[in-house]
Amino acid sequence: MKAFVTGANGFTGSHLVRALEQRGHTVVGLVRESSNLARLTETNIQLVYGDITDRQALQTAMADVNWVFHTAAYVELGLVNAAEMERINVAGTRAVLEAAEAANRSGSLFKMVYCSTIGIYGDTQGRTIDETFQRQQQGFSSAYDSTKYQAQQLVDQFAAVGLPVVSVMPSGIFGADDPHFGPVVKTFLKGKLKVWAGSQRITGIVHVDDLVEAMLLAAEKAPTGAHYIVSTGDLSTQEMFEFLSRETGIPVPWEAPEPLVRLVGNLLDPLGRLFSWQPPLSRERVHYVYDRCVRVKGDKAKQELGWQPRSVEQTLKDLL
Repeated sequence: MKAFVTGANGFTGSHLVRALEQRGHTVVGLVRESSNLARLTETNIQLVYGDITDRQALQTAMADVNWVFHTAAYVELGLVNAAEMERINVAGTRAVLEAAEAANRSGSLFKMVYCSTIGIYGDTQGRTIDETFQRQQQGFSSAYDSTKYQAQQLVDQFAAVGLPVVSVMPSGIFGADDPHFGPVVKTFLKGKLKVWAGSQRITGIVHVDDLVEAMLLAAEKAPTGAHYIVSTGDLSTQEMFEFLSRETGIPVPWEAPEPLVRLVGNLLDPLGRLFSWQPPLSRERVHYVYDRCVRVKGDKAKQELGWQPRSVEQTLKDLL
């Protein structure tokens, strides 16, 4: 097979590239001229340079490909460039879908897999949901949630008119080179993480390589328009640090008082906007810590695709 991957140099994309090559597939990747390609060393990927909204670059990259994997996204919470996020996450997804549609008309494309997020379901208020859940939250918790929801609507619209596209909705993606929680764990392992916020916050967990396996299974087996939540399970932040503490002997970080965390978030938010700085706490980040809870289960992927992820505990051990 010949596969095309957007966001090939990113966390999920680079793991996907390596998995595809290990299975003997040829891989083409779209990257920007300014992209850091460190994650793609020791791969044989064929690179096409261009922006995610560059239709000509996308059409060139998709020539004769059999699978398209769309993993590129602007992922950030806090103080973000909302217009740029919408351009990448929504307009970029539309451009990829249109290019895939052209490839499908030419007869080469077998399947497109879109990497979505469980955030499209909105705040489930602690209720554990599956793919049949209808979003109930009014409005959105962040620009990221909003843009990924809009992008998912586009994907579903293209599926409805015949584009062979399926969607996977991962929860929190973990791995040794995870750019989000990975640095937190490294600080913890050095014994320097003394304080944390939101011990009862629930985090869904999936190992990046298990997500990649689900995407490959979706490409091989999933029917057009299908949705698959990709999550091994979830833990509270307190449970996560208690597990890491048992494995390492390093003490669990001290829990910062919620009123103090909210106060600091309210103070740093305007300072970040004033100085174009991404503070460690902002109103949006505080909202995610204390006020929003999305819980999901990945049974459908296991039952329909034969997905067999490692356990939450093994995922955390691999992270260590």
